[in-house]
Amino acid sequence: MEKKEIPYKIYLEERELPRAWYNLRADMKKKPAPLLNPATGKPITEEELEPIFCRELARQELNDTDRFIPIPDEIVDFYKMYRPSPLVRAYCLEKKLGTPAKIYYKFEGNNTSGSHKLNSAIAQAYYAKEQGLVGVTTETGAGQWGTALSMACSYFGLDCKVFMVKCSYEQKPHRREVMRTYGADVTPSPSLLTEVGRKINAEFPGTTGSLGCAISEAVEAATTREGYRYVLGSVLSQVMLHQSIIGLETKAALDKYGVKADIVIGCAGGGSNLGGLIAPFMGEKISGKADYQIIAVEPASCPTLTRGKYLYDFCDTGRVCPLAKMYTLGSGFMPAPNHAGGLRYHGMSSTLSELYDEGLMEARAVKQTDVFAAAEYFARIEGILPAPESAHAIKVAMDEAIKCRETGEAKTIVFCLTGTGYFDMVSYGKYHDGVMSDYVPTDDEIAASLSKTPKLP
Repeated sequence: MEKKEIPYKIYLEERELPRAWYNLRADMKKKPAPLLNPATGKPITEEELEPIFCRELARQELNDTDRFIPIPDEIVDFYKMYRPSPLVRAYCLEKKLGTPAKIYYKFEGNNTSGSHKLNSAIAQAYYAKEQGLVGVTTETGAGQWGTALSMACSYFGLDCKVFMVKCSYEQKPHRREVMRTYGADVTPSPSLLTEVGRKINAEFPGTTGSLGCAISEAVEAATTREGYRYVLGSVLSQVMLHQSIIGLETKAALDKYGVKADIVIGCAGGGSNLGGLIAPFMGEKISGKADYQIIAVEPASCPTLTRGKYLYDFCDTGRVCPLAKMYTLGSGFMPAPNHAGGLRYHGMSSTLSELYDEGLMEARAVKQTDVFAAAEYFARIEGILPAPESAHAIKVAMDEAIKCRETGEAKTIVFCLTGTGYFDMVSYGKYHDGVMSDYVPTDDEIAASLSKTPKLP
């Protein structure tokens, strides 16, 4: 029988690619607490956000009523280059662990940026271009977000200025050079180029920086330049909205094959990939349609959910951003220069913080050397070298699979493999050389940082 070629147009129409983002906040019975204007202490408005964010992104940030937000055709066309991303059954890992559990991972590293960050970067760059802006500023921790944004800005012809956390800037020169290849201007943070950067350097001499520092500098750089806006790669509601495409695709693939997840796991820094992955599963959990065990995994060196406090705090170290109610270690908390740079943020998304506070999800903190041991184990068995951030989810997924081996339960475990670790070889080298440490902050250090949080009614 002659084989008929499928027309390209039909192929595109049959792609299982979501055409709308899912806004989990619309289905939350108790909404996340509103962002506050630090000058007035009152809930911030779209008009007050617009000098910082693009107009449409400010609107999305405050939207907790619309369940679905249509994805513009221009963004869908870009997504088609690498989406849907693979949902992989980890057969080899299951066999090696000797577990009856079924393990699936959503692999978000199959694009040039090497991570899930491109899902939101292209959306934010699109809205900046639509508004007629010249460029955008941002921060980046491990470098995945900066890389993704530099790609997105190059695609739309926008200028891109990136403040990269200093320890990552030094640990990951190759990631920095990828950003520069796409035309971005990359500065180690805290720098001496901004007023807030000079202030932080004076207060914390020799600091290797934090995401909170870099955010402050990026916001100042945006608000002091005509035609620029600030964009953020995690934490904010607008980012988790864009990242919901991860969870929507994951849920659609599982449903197609009649698979029901029991445990859903994601690494947690500011909350972007975790919030995106769990969105449709949490929506069903809230509505009572299904139940899932949802686990956030964070580094023991920056234990926001497991050891932080749920209160209003500044989103940045320089205290120039709005106040958010979140689990926080204090905006002045300076985490140790561990190698999971993308998870070194002092706070957690307000949406995820509320869900955690209600007991709808749990959190675990894991030590750095245990994470790298899990990463190496996974790489040798599944053939993908994971980013240190992603390996946090791998570590707990393996822990849960081993529990199933001990109990005989055949649970289905799903986790997000957020990206690849091929730009993290300095970190892997330190692990292999036995010089990697497991710094964990003391209670006194965390208490001292929390004592400086704003005192609000």
